[in-house]
Amino acid sequence: MTVFAPTDNAFNSLQPGTLNSLTDQQKVQLIQFHEIPSFLSVSQFQTASNPLRTQAGDTGEGQFPLNVTTSGNQVNISTGIVDTAIDNTVYSDNQLAVYQIDKVLLPLKIFAPPSPSPAPSEDDKKSPSAKKSPASDADSPADGASVDASAADNGLLRPGLVGFIIAIAMLFSVVS
Repeated sequence: MTVFAPTDNAFNSLQPGTLNSLTDQQKVQLIQFHEIPSFLSVSQFQTASNPLRTQAGDTGEGQFPLNVTTSGNQVNISTGIVDTAIDNTVYSDNQLAVYQIDKVLLPLKIFAPPSPSPAPSEDDKKSPSAKKSPASDADSPADGASVDASAADNGLLRPGLVGFIIAIAMLFSVVS
């Protein structure tokens, strides 16, 4: 397994409320988006095929694309929203690699900007009955979800490198 672990500053750089606005499922997907199910050494990134498959889900529909490019020993990572690079190898033992990154990897499925609404047609402007009801905000990340105290207590929301590694370890214990 390969894990990208954001630094404390990476979490501090997020807009206030970013993590708290996510549903529990989105929080898990965000953590899983930082995990690749196979071990990749820094040199193996040079021959990796894009997009990389993460634990968060399928890349086929463009929901969780994670692309890497290399320049010498420098590995650059792009999500379509965030571009960062591997800063440091935290741990590597030929089965698990943990790499420090300076930004939280934000997947398109969760953080893509909303698509612009089409301009109202002439018929919509003339007839009040032709107006559509407002779209439900139930599927949006900012649906007013409050912080789950148990998730905060168990470390799932604890920002920073150590908290992120604890969250990964907790996911492994749940899966096993």
